[in-house]
Amino acid sequence: MTLQAISVPPASGQPATGVIVLLHGWGANYQDLLGLAPYLDLPTYQFVFPDAPFPHPFNPVGRMWYEFPEEYRFLGKPEFRDRPDLSTSRNLLIDFLKSLPEQTGVPLAHTVLGGFSQGGAMTLDVGLNFPLAGLMVLSGYLHAPLQPQTSSFPPVLMVHGRQDQVVPLVSAHQARASLQSLGVEPEYHEYNMGHEIQPIVLEQMQIFVKEGLSGKE
Repeated sequence: MTLQAISVPPASGQPATGVIVLLHGWGANYQDLLGLAPYLDLPTYQFVFPDAPFPHPFNPVGRMWYEFPEEYRFLGKPEFRDRPDLSTSRNLLIDFLKSLPEQTGVPLAHTVLGGFSQGGAMTLDVGLNFPLAGLMVLSGYLHAPLQPQTSSFPPVLMVHGRQDQVVPLVSAHQARASLQSLGVEPEYHEYNMGHEIQPIVLEQMQIFVKEGLSGKE
């Protein structure tokens, strides 16, 4: 099993100077975040949108990185880390990221990994172990305590809505505190919005990517 993905070449028509990988949330699919690319003023970047490996139980066109147990609270639990579906998605995403430089011609040091909701949780789970240019966690959370295999971490952008009725704000606070315990001070923003990506979030993403890769191009 390998992850399928949609790849969008740079709008400039020139070879990519960087890559942005965006992971969709539970019940969506790789087309869900595809529409963001034109609204990000990043014409020299290639966008990659992977599809989660598992079919969604309620949405015939939806996918998921793993299933949620009943009464799930979006607060990382140690026992959740070794769930078979999560372990499968983790390993597939690791392999996918390792193969990206050969596929795109762009090194991981010029690659930003991000995700929305469940995709944000996968970003934190996997991304801290790669020498990436940055991580973007949009309305995300921790599904299990962080267990990085390295002591050198990429910069992290976190954005969350104060009115999020899906992933509660306390989950973002927990994830931020966990990162801080590792010595990572994320760039953290809260906005008066729900479980969504508003234009102000796109602006923060754009600034984060440009600042993270400035001087590397």
